[in-house]
Amino acid sequence: MKARIASVALILAVQWAPFSHAATTVNCTASAGGIAFGIYNPLSAVANASTGTLRVTCNGSGTGSANVTVNVSLSTGLSGSYATRKMFSGVNTLNYNIYWSTAYNQIVGNGSGGSFAGSAGPITVAAGGSNLATGTFYGLIPASQDVAPGSYSDVITVTVTY
Repeated sequence: MKARIASVALILAVQWAPFSHAATTVNCTASAGGIAFGIYNPLSAVANASTGTLRVTCNGSGTGSANVTVNVSLSTGLSGSYATRKMFSGVNTLNYNIYWSTAYNQIVGNGSGGSFAGSAGPITVAAGGSNLATGTFYGLIPASQDVAPGSYSDVITVTVTY
């Protein structure tokens, strides 16, 4: 008798499940603006700071709404290290890093090597609607680096999951 009651309850739960949840599909796209430091003066005693942006747009389809959390991580770049990222001009390097704020104390990364991944949300996305999450990255080149003249750059991969 107990087994029969459990079976009936399971059947009712399966039959009612589709009616109790809205079906919303969320698709997000991301775009990042680079950090352009401009001209670096190796004789300056002042660090060189700049910012970059991240925009994540989430669109909903179906019915109802859904809550999503947007997770962000950055790669180490060409240097392979979060501790000190490096921009390159041929074989020459210029140290810099990317931070979550102007306090310059939390390096943006993936949560390893002393870095911190980030997240925003939950963000509510309605079916037929969209929602936007934006963020700012803070780049800093330490002062007084004795570097050769040149055009220095790095390649950072931004990963957004939701």
